[in-house]
Amino acid sequence: MSPLLIVLVVVMVTGVFGLIFAGLASSGGGSDDVAIRLEEYASRATPITLEEIELSQPFSQRVIKPILEGASGFVTRFAPANALDNTQHRLELAGRPNNWGPTEFFGFQALASVMLGALAFLLLTVSGRPIFPMGILATLVGAALGFVLPMMWLSSKIRRRQDEVIKALPDALDLLTICVEAGLGFDAAMAKVADKWDNELSRAFNRVIQEISLGKLRREALREMDHNLDVTDVSSFVAAIIQADQLGVSISKVMRIQSEQMRIRRRQRAEEKAHQAPIKMLFPMVFLIFPAIYVVLLGPAILVLKNSGVLNVI
Repeated sequence: MSPLLIVLVVVMVTGVFGLIFAGLASSGGGSDDVAIRLEEYASRATPITLEEIELSQPFSQRVIKPILEGASGFVTRFAPANALDNTQHRLELAGRPNNWGPTEFFGFQALASVMLGALAFLLLTVSGRPIFPMGILATLVGAALGFVLPMMWLSSKIRRRQDEVIKALPDALDLLTICVEAGLGFDAAMAKVADKWDNELSRAFNRVIQEISLGKLRREALREMDHNLDVTDVSSFVAAIIQADQLGVSISKVMRIQSEQMRIRRRQRAEEKAHQAPIKMLFPMVFLIFPAIYVVLLGPAILVLKNSGVLNVI
């Protein structure tokens, strides 16, 4: 088959896959879109029909979300309970990207597996290769890749969120210490930190404040935050605060000690990465930079030797 046809098939299927992922990413919009639509409906002079209400929804809600729900329902019917719990925990660690639950994530995995498997089979079909066994093997490899890629994406989201929390924690503890020493309560100090910044740690603090306002105990809300972040520094901070609260120790002193320890740990991490940098730079220098330097430095000399006949004599 024509290479142009193969390229067109790859671009078309990849575009559909990217459109579905973009639609799923935008489907977690939430309350702002609902508020805008309600305000728009309230400003109308005449009542709207059911068809207009359905067409006013975004493409992801009308088309992509039902497909995802159907795929997720089929997959979760056979998924074990511990897999659902594990996926739920990993989604919490990632900050609930796109406001997904385990069923939506499994549905996306199923959709990605089907699409990549179909893409691999279609590519081998249009290229004229035999369907058996190469087509079956390529379909299985594509389906396995479609199943693994969302898990890799989720793992990268978890690592990025945890790194952001680790970097923001010392500054947040400094602000907490200042607020507590200025006379604010611990809950009010956490609310001040949540209002001051807009990052993963401030959102976690804001969730703790909301849970406390709904009646949950402070230690339970803090343990829930620790469970949803799974960061060693946060675990140390939560354990120190709970112990100080139970024993009646001054929280300001505990916060001061925690802030100093977090800064020492951040400095140690920076030194560790600085010591790892030469080792990480070794392989790019040997395989990428040094060959280019040798070509620039030795290339003209080799040409001169070749033209002078020295290389022919050797």
